[in-house]
Amino acid sequence: MSGFDRDWLALREPVDGRARDADLLAAAIQSLESVSAPTILDIGCGTGSTFRALSPKLQRPARFRLFDDDQRLLDEANRLHGEAIEIVRGDLNEIEALPLADVGLVTASALFDLCSEQFIRRFVAHISQRGASLYAALNYDGRMRWSKPHPLDETVVANFNAHQLSDKGFGLSLGPRAWATLADCLGESGYTVTTAESPWAMTVSDRDLQRLFLDGMVRAVYEYGQLDESELRDWADFRRKMVDRDGSLCQVGHQDILAIR
Repeated sequence: MSGFDRDWLALREPVDGRARDADLLAAAIQSLESVSAPTILDIGCGTGSTFRALSPKLQRPARFRLFDDDQRLLDEANRLHGEAIEIVRGDLNEIEALPLADVGLVTASALFDLCSEQFIRRFVAHISQRGASLYAALNYDGRMRWSKPHPLDETVVANFNAHQLSDKGFGLSLGPRAWATLADCLGESGYTVTTAESPWAMTVSDRDLQRLFLDGMVRAVYEYGQLDESELRDWADFRRKMVDRDGSLCQVGHQDILAIR
């Protein structure tokens, strides 16, 4: 899995925070109440955004173990939180080596839409054997809409979603279908599964994030190569003008999943 830019992660964190389903987050925290000293393993942790989302809401102390393969992001997490967290560097593909000792809840944010069905099934089987619950938030579900529509919106999104099915480091990604596959696998493994929509709503105050998101979309659609370049350029120019001139709003669909043992 390739690393993510710290600036991108910082820009998206406030939008992620607004998007997380509050009831599902509260239920994830409630699931830890019967554990005297819970340990939470956050996989693909980045700089610690999930830790920052959960830790202020906990009613009792918990140990947070943050896991990622990007040393730059782990160094930033350590700089921000120091002794409040335990940091473990490792390859998420080595599922059997995940540091699950004493872990009651595994968390992840914006991760599983990057993963293949084989990876998801291996992952669910492993955490199920260890008896850990899962809170997986902000899984992209393939839906986008803008307050200022363009005739090519649906075509561009369809091409972007097709590009999401490429290998992101965990085999051929399921992209927008990943959240449903994850929920089904968890249910088949005996978990009580709850899902909730958690759409991004990028507003005028999120212009910088909208620009970066738009640039990433354009690159992906260009790489996919099924849309006429001049049409893609016209669409991108229109979208950039809407962001720069009018602060066009953009909503991106996501799904949160809570699976309790």
